[in-house]
Amino acid sequence: MERSYEKYFRQNRLPHLWCPGCGNGIAMKAIVKAIEMKGLDQNKTVIVSGIGCSSRASGYMDFDTVHTAHGRAIPFATGIKMANPELNVIVITGDGDCTAIGGNHFIHGCRRNVDLTVILFDNNIYGMTGGQASPMTPTGKKATTAPYGAVDHAFDACKLAEAAGATYVARSTAYHVQHLTDLIAKGMDNKGFSFIEAMVQCPTSFGRKNKMADPAAMMMWMRDNAVMKAAWDKLPEEKKTGDKFPIGVLYEASDIDYATAYDHVIDLAGGAGK
Repeated sequence: MERSYEKYFRQNRLPHLWCPGCGNGIAMKAIVKAIEMKGLDQNKTVIVSGIGCSSRASGYMDFDTVHTAHGRAIPFATGIKMANPELNVIVITGDGDCTAIGGNHFIHGCRRNVDLTVILFDNNIYGMTGGQASPMTPTGKKATTAPYGAVDHAFDACKLAEAAGATYVARSTAYHVQHLTDLIAKGMDNKGFSFIEAMVQCPTSFGRKNKMADPAAMMMWMRDNAVMKAAWDKLPEEKKTGDKFPIGVLYEASDIDYATAYDHVIDLAGGAGK
């Protein structure tokens, strides 16, 4: 069976090093399928990642890729986009990489409305470095740094992105593969900061700590608790509790992107002496 998306992978780097049952491979494939759907030029598409399980994806993808410092993927990607606005710049990040050490870069990327497509692989934990709690570990869930359950309230990265100024915000899961692919493709159409949270299962670091070590069971949990946005909006507030969460396009707006706004400044500066 011909699998046309395979041309987007560095075959000599495969198989990948992710744990059996990890959802990162599903999310990575959704990205390349979205790229294929949109017909993006492989030679004009750049993949930028930070540090963590999710960020290993850039090494497997056959584009111009940058594997940057921890939490710094968005500023690196901003520099690339500003230097050459014609490039399609995609950021792959994780819940720790994006919302902890990279948190300020995340909110400022949103407020500037930089024309990037940022996909956050959310496995609710620091998977690569020992299973520590991340800012998106659900309250009460266990991690190596929270053996009795996380005390902190978890970030809702989608609400954070919307509040900070992103113009496209969406969420899906590793179970809803085509849905996730479509949301990423739609984000690529947005001229501005597009943020897609891809919820992925981590049976090794998160699952074992929280009595959910079966990756299939984790995906069934996603299936049973995800609610499409249209249905979510009709739910009474008292039912929007527990493990239920909305998926789909959560927010859209129209605003000038950062490169275009910066070009206006250059034009003004150029005419200042006239």
